[in-house]
Amino acid sequence: MPDNQNTKTYRFLQIFSRLPIQVSRFIARMLAGLINSLHITKTSETIHFNIQICMPHLDQAERERITRAAIRNEMQSYLEFFSIWGASNDKNLSRIRSIQGEHYAHEAVAAGKGLVLIVPHFGTWEVMNAWFAQLTKMTIMYKPIKNKAADKFVREARSREQATLVPTDESGVMQIFKALKRGGTTVILPDHTPHVGGDMVKYFGIPLASSSLSAKLIQKTKAKALLLYAIRDDSDGFDMFIEPLDERIYEGTAQDGTRVIHETLENLIQRYPEHYHWSYKRFKANPELNNVYNLPKEEAITKIEQVRLEAKDED
Repeated sequence: MPDNQNTKTYRFLQIFSRLPIQVSRFIARMLAGLINSLHITKTSETIHFNIQICMPHLDQAERERITRAAIRNEMQSYLEFFSIWGASNDKNLSRIRSIQGEHYAHEAVAAGKGLVLIVPHFGTWEVMNAWFAQLTKMTIMYKPIKNKAADKFVREARSREQATLVPTDESGVMQIFKALKRGGTTVILPDHTPHVGGDMVKYFGIPLASSSLSAKLIQKTKAKALLLYAIRDDSDGFDMFIEPLDERIYEGTAQDGTRVIHETLENLIQRYPEHYHWSYKRFKANPELNNVYNLPKEEAITKIEQVRLEAKDED
């Protein structure tokens, strides 16, 4: 992209990010309303399909309700990110109206053994960085955005939080490892498929290629592990939740630890299915399901249930 176009895009992002967050939410709800009414995107089909995979016990009407709410919430989160990235840390701190489990964070930081925050693609996770930046030095993996203007915009937001950004490769992992050993903090989003390899670990009963990075970091450094998520409130703020992971995360193999993380995510999603970001095609991360999102729906569900049944029989 030519430099003048980059400059225009960057200025647009700056202007858009200064909109009141309620305006951003309103725009997102309008867009979601169009998607829900007209079914104009393939993404809405993916969301509905993923919900059916994970919650087959629900009836059709309830899955439809969750799908509509999930599309609305995911759209709001995306536009909220711009408001958060464009705001000062003080502004973002003021948006956090309540914190449940705050003492877990203070205790983990005080212990000085490092902290791994497990942050799934759920709610509006970006707002929480400002709060943790007050307590601890953060080292976070960051994959550059292809659009140079957007990349500059997000990097500037990260610099306000004084986070150290490291690449999403082996050198970045080593930097995170050293930071945890010094008592620092990192954030891991655990619910994406690794680009290469990964351990086959069940997620909603289906073995999927999964990154065990979180569990390896926790087990090797003895860092504390906490689940972290935020849900928007009815005004212009968010409620933040900090929860400890099951003690089993510190035991066994990295694959055992990843299984604990998956169980934790499943529990969270079952509690608040409307706030999970369902648009990622996670369930193709199995050799038998690599084409599942392109199959007719009934055939796809049959394949999913077959793989789930085979995995159950192997236990």
